[in-house]
Amino acid sequence: MIQATRTQALAFRLSSQNLLQRKPVDSLLDVAAVCGIRNTPPGSALLAFHARLEAFSPDALQHGLLEVYSVRSSPFIVPAQDMLIFTLGALPADDASLLTQLVSLAPALQEARIPATAALEMATQAAIEALGTETLSKAVLSQAITRRIPETLSPWCRPCNAFHVNETLFRLAGVNGAYVIAPRAGRSMAFQHLEPDTERDRVAARQELLRRYLRAFGPSTSSEFARWVGISVAEAEASFQRLAVQLIEVSLDGRRTWLHADDRAAFEHPTQPEGVRLLPAYDIYLDQPDRSTLVPELAHQKRIWKALGNPGVVLADGEIVATWRGQKKGKRLLVTVEPLWVLSLETQAEIEAEASQLAPYRDCTTVEVTFHS
Repeated sequence: MIQATRTQALAFRLSSQNLLQRKPVDSLLDVAAVCGIRNTPPGSALLAFHARLEAFSPDALQHGLLEVYSVRSSPFIVPAQDMLIFTLGALPADDASLLTQLVSLAPALQEARIPATAALEMATQAAIEALGTETLSKAVLSQAITRRIPETLSPWCRPCNAFHVNETLFRLAGVNGAYVIAPRAGRSMAFQHLEPDTERDRVAARQELLRRYLRAFGPSTSSEFARWVGISVAEAEASFQRLAVQLIEVSLDGRRTWLHADDRAAFEHPTQPEGVRLLPAYDIYLDQPDRSTLVPELAHQKRIWKALGNPGVVLADGEIVATWRGQKKGKRLLVTVEPLWVLSLETQAEIEAEASQLAPYRDCTTVEVTFHS
């Protein structure tokens, strides 16, 4: 068994997620392939790419990328060739797993005696039928699905003031291969059906997703993988068991975790992190299910992960040292930084230099940084 510390685990994860040293901009597909790039809220993926790529700009996204609903039914930008890994591989396989995400719909499904897997297939087929070869806006596609499925699956939506297909069920239909998210015009969403280039193989897709998860977030456990994907612990444990011969046990600060054997050398001899990065609020690095490893202090966790509207975070020499938010005022981007503890003048200067690069991502020409205690 490997004995490991929090510092060692974070250095490994930072390296795996390309946050130690920016890669050349032509490595964009490699960066996206690690574990996808989350695009919540819309446009934030650009900031995540910027944190990982040298000379990246808002117009640098290239052919070969797709936006799909993936883990926990969230929008991710992934390499087109890896579409099935991040869709089919992230799809809950049975009723118990699906209900970890379809919590709000569970009572209606039980009353109507509709299995969650059957509900998903209804929504998936309805979406494929509605789309055909067209590209449809979210509103139009949602209405088309609603007309084609039982009323049980379309509860009342107070914000929309209408009955429509359950939002999570709508997204899971995308994870199930009904559609991908079409190239965005601003924040608006549209969808199109896209057949994958390779045959659907749920087990192979899941195992490759687990492999990438362990490289990005290892060492880890099956229960943490379950939380990250949005599946039952039993299903996650089955995925771990299929990969068991390739795993090695790691005691991470006394906690039993697992690492892929191929990553042992990189894990045991990590590069020590240096420098500053500004990560968007829902960056994949913040998706680590063992939050106490990433941020030990509970008070600091509460400042980073909120019920609604998370801030971005500032990484300095491998530690999260502050939160940040940006507000557009005309052509100025006002960046407010709230340190978690007292920062040196040198670190503050590095943060200001890093923040100065963010103007183009909000269609601004200048950046003003303010530090609030």
